[in-house]
Amino acid sequence: MSSEIFEKYGKNPTILCQNWYEEAAALEPNDPEAVTLATATKDGQPSVRWVLVKEMDERGFKFHTNAESRKGREIAENPHGALCFYWKSTRKQIRIEGQIEEASAEESDQYFETRPIERQIGAWASKQSTPFEHREELEAAVQKYTEEFAGADNIPRPPYWKGFRLIPTSIEFWIGNKDRLHERFIYTKQDDGSWTAQWLCP
Repeated sequence: MSSEIFEKYGKNPTILCQNWYEEAAALEPNDPEAVTLATATKDGQPSVRWVLVKEMDERGFKFHTNAESRKGREIAENPHGALCFYWKSTRKQIRIEGQIEEASAEESDQYFETRPIERQIGAWASKQSTPFEHREELEAAVQKYTEEFAGADNIPRPPYWKGFRLIPTSIEFWIGNKDRLHERFIYTKQDDGSWTAQWLCP
């Protein structure tokens, strides 16, 4: 099974992910790095939302979020997660499953420094996933931190704003075809770090 897929698509699914992303980035009008992230509670209650993948390499797929948000809390109690890219412009989909680990503080600091000031302030102002009564409360918090950090050369990263990396154990690729006879194949990581691959029925 593996040899036919390896010959057509290569032995390294990470490189294939990067190639498909670059293809979509040239065509998608907005956020080609957007991906659905599925997490679950320790009891298995799932939840899903969109996040932005900021790095994909041999270490995994990295995104950033408020660790006190719902997804942050679920990652803390159940590190199993899944990602799904879908690009309408290319009719391609990638499904990734694996373990989620916290990125280093240094990585989180480095990325936070690249964010526009408005988004840095927003990270301080928003208590992500928590309810509030009036929109004015959020606007007041934004104003508070805007004033607090006025003139600052560098806005520090909030301690709860962190990077996370999903380390894949399987990566499935899907290419849309006519008559719903899509092309599907999956790479599965072995204990020695190598990958096997097999076709899947559409």
